[in-house]
Amino acid sequence: MDWLYDLFPKIGDALSGWLAGFLPGWAVYLIMWLVGVVPILIFVLIMVMVVIMIERRGLATFQIRYGPNRAGPFGMLQPIADAIKVLTKEDIVPAQADRWLHWLAPVVTFGVTLLWFAVIPVGKDAILADLNIGILYVVAVASLGGMGVVMAGWACHNKYSLIGAMREISQMVSYEVPVVISILGVVMITGSLSMTQIVEAEGVPFILLQPLGFLIYFVAVLAQINRSPLDQVEAESELVSGFHTEYSGMKFALFYLGEYGNAFAASAIVTTLFLGGWKGPILPPYVWFVIKALIVMYVLVWFRATFPRVRIDQITGFAWKFLLPLALFNILITAIELAIWSEFPWWLLFVNIPVAGALIFLWSRLFTLQGGQRVEA
Repeated sequence: MDWLYDLFPKIGDALSGWLAGFLPGWAVYLIMWLVGVVPILIFVLIMVMVVIMIERRGLATFQIRYGPNRAGPFGMLQPIADAIKVLTKEDIVPAQADRWLHWLAPVVTFGVTLLWFAVIPVGKDAILADLNIGILYVVAVASLGGMGVVMAGWACHNKYSLIGAMREISQMVSYEVPVVISILGVVMITGSLSMTQIVEAEGVPFILLQPLGFLIYFVAVLAQINRSPLDQVEAESELVSGFHTEYSGMKFALFYLGEYGNAFAASAIVTTLFLGGWKGPILPPYVWFVIKALIVMYVLVWFRATFPRVRIDQITGFAWKFLLPLALFNILITAIELAIWSEFPWWLLFVNIPVAGALIFLWSRLFTLQGGQRVEA
């Protein structure tokens, strides 16, 4: 099975060498770029269908009901049935909507989702663009993700959609800071911004060496991708459907694909930064990567089924008052440990895990309601 470990790089090198025999360099580059984009698109669409089934079946398990069980064996063809249904829906545009923005918003949302996967290594050398600033690219693309939501909210000429868009801006600004700072601990340990080099440096998964950074990043990403319990951008109980209230048909489907595509991309980034990426015994690296990412995705589903939706003021307050200070503490602790042990030995996990738990507990004691009562009271 050794040939599976570098299957994609071998295929790419063989195709590139064959094309170089009769095409100019710029044509080879363009064709190889297209050849790289098409598999990413297919991979994302397949994984979105898998993620949708995991969520629907997972929620059914948590809520003690059957879930999809009619279309295909065990309901596995339900996403395909949903896609066919959406394609037959009428595309309705509000009379006073900005038609160009109304059309462009879902395209931008789904397009940004595809951009995430350009720098995510699913195996050694199995990456479309191995940028030496891959982490910065991920942060920049995460910021672009909110643009489609804001465009949709503004274009629809609907107050609920506009409120959802304004909430997206609020969450994006609030959680961008703790997301970036939580990643800095990993960057300080590895000394690199390259996603591939970060995975190669993970002798011990960074979830053990950077437990506080992992928890901060995981929670902050929930807000960035609008996942429950931090999904006030949609908030059905308040805003009908939020920013996509006025969308139907294929436009709504693009938002739907973008939402689940972002969820899987976030799971893939967590896998890359904190869970060792493609590393694992016996199985091919691509299989390990997908397994880890789907486990993270299942945790996202678990969160959705367990925790109630949080108010928008609580969401933003949580970012500035809780996550940001803890992220700064994490950088300080990591810097001190690196100053003492430049190689950052594996046994520091026995120090960092208790320190993370103590910091979370002690900092949470500072939060009180009006009148001095504890939040949990």
